Amino acid sequence: MKPSLRWMPLLVCSTTALPLSAQTQGPAPALAATVVTATRTEADPLAVPASVERIDGDTLRLGRAQVNISEALGSVPGLQARERQNYAQDVQISMRGFGTRATFGIRGLRLYVDGIPATQPDGQGQLSHVDLASAERIEVLRGPFSSLYGNSSGGVLQVFTEEGSGAPRLRLDTAAGSDGLLRFGAKVSGNTGPNDSGVGYVVSASRFSTDGYREHSAARRTLANAKLTLRPHEDGKLTLVANRVVLPKADDPLGLNRAQWQANPRGVDPAALNFNTRKNMDQTQAGLVYEHYLSEAHALQATLYGGQRGTTQFQSIPVAVQNNPRHPGGVIDLDRDYAGADLRWTWRTQLADAPLTVVAGLAYDGLREDRRGYTNFVGSTLGVQGALRRDERNRVSNFDQYLQADWRITQRWTVNAGLRHSRIRFDSQDRYITASNPDDSGAARYGATLPVVGASFAITESLRVYASAGKGFETPTLNEISYRPDQQPGLNFGLNPARSKSVEAGLKHRSAAFGEWTAAVFRTGTEDEIVTSTVNGRSTAQNAGQTRRNGLELSWAQRYAQHLRTQVAATVLDARYRDGANAGARLPGLAKSSLYASAAWAPPQGWRAGADWRLLGKVYVNDANADAAAGYGVLGLYTGYAARVGGWQLEGFVRADNLLDKRYAGSVIVNEGNSRFFEPAPSRNWLVGLSATLPL
Repeated sequence: MKPSLRWMPLLVCSTTALPLSAQTQGPAPALAATVVTATRTEADPLAVPASVERIDGDTLRLGRAQVNISEALGSVPGLQARERQNYAQDVQISMRGFGTRATFGIRGLRLYVDGIPATQPDGQGQLSHVDLASAERIEVLRGPFSSLYGNSSGGVLQVFTEEGSGAPRLRLDTAAGSDGLLRFGAKVSGNTGPNDSGVGYVVSASRFSTDGYREHSAARRTLANAKLTLRPHEDGKLTLVANRVVLPKADDPLGLNRAQWQANPRGVDPAALNFNTRKNMDQTQAGLVYEHYLSEAHALQATLYGGQRGTTQFQSIPVAVQNNPRHPGGVIDLDRDYAGADLRWTWRTQLADAPLTVVAGLAYDGLREDRRGYTNFVGSTLGVQGALRRDERNRVSNFDQYLQADWRITQRWTVNAGLRHSRIRFDSQDRYITASNPDDSGAARYGATLPVVGASFAITESLRVYASAGKGFETPTLNEISYRPDQQPGLNFGLNPARSKSVEAGLKHRSAAFGEWTAAVFRTGTEDEIVTSTVNGRSTAQNAGQTRRNGLELSWAQRYAQHLRTQVAATVLDARYRDGANAGARLPGLAKSSLYASAAWAPPQGWRAGADWRLLGKVYVNDANADAAAGYGVLGLYTGYAARVGGWQLEGFVRADNLLDKRYAGSVIVNEGNSRFFEPAPSRNWLVGLSATLPL
């Protein structure tokens, strides 16, 4: 038989959050090595000149609602996942200062689910289709090596669904909590053949609903995910993934200004009620990954995917503003069809009698968008779809080529290098042309060649020092191009891509006595930083000159005895404008300091318990640093019990968050034009969960 999966382009990395199964196998060194796919090359974690974290699926689910991906990301240094409490705007995630300007969705970061991009070729992404109930792990890559993923790679976040194995089994779970939170889920998994020789399958579905912490923030969501794996022959592996997410309605409570927030954090601005601000969304996608092992030295991997996403969003833009016949309206109606392919070749050879791994690949992604705009009123009735004001077809595509190499020169020295060339095309065909609204069709082209290089040196067997440097770039997204600062129709093709240079240096250590700890310092300088502004309720984008991000990241994880583990993650980030009207001001939406600490007792059976403490520093809300959300610290506790009864595995837990009942803003809307910057987080809240797993 040809090489096993170890020959795929994988990176071996120690975890900072062990799966429950790994914690229950008796005494072991502090943290066992495991496999992630961060830089596409197989290597020992201590030898890789990159910041990589992994969160395992059991950690994602233990004592949690399994609703938002942000629930378990606090343990990653350099990453901020904000509590928006707004399912009409999606989760807000930033890494090392990239991603904070997104008014909705996730941008500035590359997202993948089972190898399928969750970021479109323009750089806009979302993770509403991630099924945490069947996730095997999440991997996070930060720093210069993230540029190997192309456009908008300020960081890389990848989610992997578990693979079906063993005898068929069914898992049922439910969770209920404050503010009407209710979730039901079911998952069936297994393999049709002996010794996992048949088709592996994991099929999961869930239904989630909430009344929302704030007024006018209710939401419902249905999610289904399936993954099939099979080996058509001994040298190949085929993986099929498919998922569907339906958000029939998510109310949008908007942000609050400071006076509103202080008076009633659970309230909303009257505009949200007057216009019934809300969103609905429906997405279906499927993908195929085929891996073929040609020989001991060569392997190929091909990925194909496609999907469709429809979104309708009602905004609170005043009627008087929309009365301008050239205004695109207050209702956004989007239909998006997208598809892509990636072909990758891996070659393992020798150079100067030292192991060398080379990865070369081609990637293409395409998006076709039908964008329509309508007024959000009919006569004196607000919050309803009115007259057509915009109709255009937009296309975005990228064609990238990449080359990477991992050379283990000696037992002490390892060198990694890579090069990616990206070419992105934007085309817009205006289909709404009137006497007062001329043809606004247009096109834009962006391109970049992105090199990265790093080296690692073993000071001792358990301690490594490393350094890396690279270039990155970030194009404006379709949403950012689609609205001009002068409020005129047509696309904002005057935007330039942001270009950055990053350097990083750090230490990595792993031993039984001291656990695993890492320390990294970094600097990123960016030209033509893209920032947001809001005019008459509409977010637009513009270039803001040069910025600089300097930071320090620390992490530590240790396991005691068999079942007790601790984690600490700390970040200090100084991100500022370097020139222009806001020279010296801090980049809004970012905390200068953050700290996460947790401890958990988690045996496979019996009582379990854990605590986590999250602290976040002050966050400025606009470029001028005229106002800020104060820093905060919140405590969460949970306890639970697991027991095997016959062939059933039963588990239950109770969790309390914000135990000290702090009042704080979980997120901010950067540069909100009406000064509605603040998105309040819930007060003290509770959650109860139950699950049952049984063989079929």
